[in-house]
Amino acid sequence: MSDVLSRASVGEPRHDWTKSEAEALFAAPFNDLLYAAQSAHRRHFDPNAVQMSELLSIKTGGCPEDCGYCSQSAHFDTDLKATRLMAAADVAAAAKRAKANGATRFCMGAAWREPKDRDMPALIAMVRAVKAQGLESCMTLGMLTPGQARALGEAGLDYYNHNIDTSPEYYGKVITTRTFADRLDTLECVRQAGINVCCGGIVGMGENEADRIGMLLALATLPAHPGSVPINALMPAKGTPLAGAAPLHPLDFVRTIAAARLMMPKSVVRLSAGREAMSDEMQALCLLGGANSVFVGETLLTAKNPGAGHDAPLFERLGIKPMPAGAP
Repeated sequence: MSDVLSRASVGEPRHDWTKSEAEALFAAPFNDLLYAAQSAHRRHFDPNAVQMSELLSIKTGGCPEDCGYCSQSAHFDTDLKATRLMAAADVAAAAKRAKANGATRFCMGAAWREPKDRDMPALIAMVRAVKAQGLESCMTLGMLTPGQARALGEAGLDYYNHNIDTSPEYYGKVITTRTFADRLDTLECVRQAGINVCCGGIVGMGENEADRIGMLLALATLPAHPGSVPINALMPAKGTPLAGAAPLHPLDFVRTIAAARLMMPKSVVRLSAGREAMSDEMQALCLLGGANSVFVGETLLTAKNPGAGHDAPLFERLGIKPMPAGAP
């Protein structure tokens, strides 16, 4: 095993990762990489426990951003009908159902560039309603001002999701309506407000391996590693610029998961969008490589997700149990 893998397998968090070190992870023999990732994983987590989260679209479609992967963008003809912001009572009911179905974290997503101040009372009510169910709360609402982030933090929001999506170098080929720096500014607002950061990206958007390395390097060299790191496989949406993107090879996806675990050993690494198209064997390799969170429920915002009828038998075969709320 290489020196880089040996050091990383110890599972000590670092923020000074270099490009050459990250490249060495991706170039390592697959078995060595997974062995190192599982070794690091076991130093901080129960290897057979997975966090169960559920994601609800609280405001769908009509987004002014031009993210090339997103069916909710107003720039593309995707036949998706825009909706208004849900009522807090309806969100509370959805959170109650999610808890009954085994979720311990409830995530809420709105198709906005950023929330308006007039939306904040409703959003705060949603956070409080989710917390009242005993669930961890997470929101993704686009960019935030410092004041908005403080208000959400004071309401008890546990996590704020704001993905960087891809490497700084590839970013402009996917999105033009906001910059990579804009995303980093929102992450800083979230950190300053005392809210945990949930931040990851999407692979399979036509990027190359150097871009996947660059994405993880950007995350692993942040002032603090994100508490949650979602790694999404592109789910091509009809009518979007990336609808025809070629899928990433499954082993390249697993390699990205394992590298994320090694570079951010204390973060919860979420096997996120794209599970609907993944084989059981691919998901098992992702879990072996250090993924320890999934979305449950049949939808992810507007996309399909494996339901309980598929997940429960798979997790039983693998000996996977739900991670308790607040763990580790």
